[in-house]
Amino acid sequence: MAFELIFAFDEVISLGHKESVTIAQVKQYCEMESHEERLHKLIMQSKINETKDVMKRKASEIDKSKIDRNRADKGGLMSLQSSMSTRIENGFNDMSISGSGGGFGSNSSYGSMDLDSFSTKSKGRTSTAATAPSKGLGMQLGKAQKTNQFLESLKAEGEVIVEDAQPVVGQTRGSVPVATDPITLTVEEKLNVVLKRDGGLNNLEVQGTLALQILQKDDGFIQVQIESGENKGFQFKTHPNINKELFSKENLLGLKDPSRPFPAGPTGDALGVGLVKWRMQSADETLVPLSINCWPSVSGGETYVNIEYEASKMFDLQNVVISIPLPAIRDPPTVNQVDGDWRYDSRRSVLEWTILLIDNSNSSGSMEFVVPKADPSAFFPIDVRFTAARTFCDIKVVSVLPLKGGPPPKFAYRTQMVTENYQVV
Repeated sequence: MAFELIFAFDEVISLGHKESVTIAQVKQYCEMESHEERLHKLIMQSKINETKDVMKRKASEIDKSKIDRNRADKGGLMSLQSSMSTRIENGFNDMSISGSGGGFGSNSSYGSMDLDSFSTKSKGRTSTAATAPSKGLGMQLGKAQKTNQFLESLKAEGEVIVEDAQPVVGQTRGSVPVATDPITLTVEEKLNVVLKRDGGLNNLEVQGTLALQILQKDDGFIQVQIESGENKGFQFKTHPNINKELFSKENLLGLKDPSRPFPAGPTGDALGVGLVKWRMQSADETLVPLSINCWPSVSGGETYVNIEYEASKMFDLQNVVISIPLPAIRDPPTVNQVDGDWRYDSRRSVLEWTILLIDNSNSSGSMEFVVPKADPSAFFPIDVRFTAARTFCDIKVVSVLPLKGGPPPKFAYRTQMVTENYQVV
């Protein structure tokens, strides 16, 4: 109990300078911290175990595939699995979350993967769902059964437990399903928008990537045929090892040395190997996919907050979450009207307004809630998350052409837009 006593004493000292503190308040603060810490670590451990299981299954699939296709020797497969396990453990120990990007192995640079070497060494796929605590630090958790029992006990005590779901693209900043097709091409755009609370646009920036993921080395002898529109205001860059002349004249993406295949197997990027990147920046407010208007007004001892959204007809927005910060309050806010669903996060003091789909049938909506009297600036900045199947850049994959002859290989094609940073300030 030494830590609990010291922590409670610290609460009394830190708060005692400004206001009187009761024993009930100290107890409440201590219990909230304890529950938050335990819940956070339990969820992290659960996600770690789940990710390890996924990677084991993936390693097994690669093992079987290589035996059937290439009759690879046992030593090579063991080296591949060992490399994957090492990368997974390093990712957990570093408590890093891997985001999606467009480079040949990194989100920040085109040259982070050496295409000249075309190494097939596995770089592992870091979990985009959670991070792990460092070994030997913090609370040690039990097995999955004990974790589930503890979560059930927290639910019995009235705690709100948010079950982990497959994150939408905008929320995980680029969550991509595990590739099962021989060839997968993904077009992804990340959206950065800063809106003014009184109207107007501070910044709108779009960063896009066309990425390629190949499971088997023999399928890497290909070229990718694309189509693109006018795309005014967009700046394009290809990877240094892509044949730029071929791309500019024929819209074909192929390597400078066609005798070498594209890299196959897992890469450091969840999307795969980045072939083309583009960027667009604008101050045109009409391009904003979703506008937010928030009006806090004080009446007596209460603050009435009316917030509304208005969506552009260019996109169908999915899994929209509008997070409004609230001042420190004891009780949940009173929601008088809402188009969609809402949830109050007491630990972060945030009201989350959720709309599963915004299209032409509900291009506008509103919500009204009431809290005790507060400064209007307490409800900003507002964070927004969503995904869309359409992108700003008019680019699409038409076909995949084999360089060694034969019929065109089968491939999967995905298009997605995600919000990286979308705020009303």
